[in-house]
Amino acid sequence: MPTNRNVQVALIQMQCEEEPNVNLERSIAKIRSAAENGAQVICLQEVFNTQYPCQTEDHEQFRLAETIPGPTTDTLSRIAAELQVVLIVPLFEKRTHGLYHNSAAVIDADGSLAGLYRKMHIPDDPLYYEKFYFAPGDRGFLAFPTRYAKIGVCICWDQWYPEAARLTAMQGAELLFYPTAIGWIPGERESHGASQYSAWQTMMRSHAIANGLFVGAPNRVGPEGEILFWGGSFMADPYGNVLHQAPHDDESVLHVECDLSLLDTARTHWPFFRDRRIDAFADLQQRWCEH
Repeated sequence: MPTNRNVQVALIQMQCEEEPNVNLERSIAKIRSAAENGAQVICLQEVFNTQYPCQTEDHEQFRLAETIPGPTTDTLSRIAAELQVVLIVPLFEKRTHGLYHNSAAVIDADGSLAGLYRKMHIPDDPLYYEKFYFAPGDRGFLAFPTRYAKIGVCICWDQWYPEAARLTAMQGAELLFYPTAIGWIPGERESHGASQYSAWQTMMRSHAIANGLFVGAPNRVGPEGEILFWGGSFMADPYGNVLHQAPHDDESVLHVECDLSLLDTARTHWPFFRDRRIDAFADLQQRWCEH
């Protein structure tokens, strides 16, 4: 039998205020609380230190962006080293003048930058005008070795694409995180709210099953502008079981123990990687099959 490799994971679900420094300080307080309760890997929500900036196309919002490394990652690197925790830090990244990304820095437990992921799939929907702000990521799908586990990160809209999860898993990810900012736009909660949340969670649970790994999705919560963010952050095991789920209407810090030896068990009993017909997948590189 494989030796247990237990990793304590925390997901931080928070309501954001207008002032980035307030959000940063409140997040640090929650990180400290999570670490005091044993968390070793802590993931924050999408663009964690600002209110969601993409509800309108507004050039003033670009002032919220910062470089990576930069002030926020420098601060959180010191926190990570002090607490001996791994942090997943999603930020509005300024790469250079006129070039911005929706990104996530992975900071190792010694405070070093273990890796950087840039969101690959960029949506353009009512109140989610991300194409105005963000260039698509150009670093591919990645997994980063850290002190406690090999960590993969995708961001929000990436969660609807099975290929993204598969390629991240193929890089060796044991824990796959989806920092998220998703909620109900006006008029949708009563008629579509339950089915929308179910689809969101089901999609990521399916990634956990198909790839035999742990999946965590920290979402923001509460009203911002016209969006009511639906919270409901959760962690699923390699069999798709929801290990813990946050409420829809309040802040939360989820704590989950992840036994990484389950990856070997799940993948040998459900050998999806063994049975993949990689010789038949060339058409996935096309937009659509005409034949």
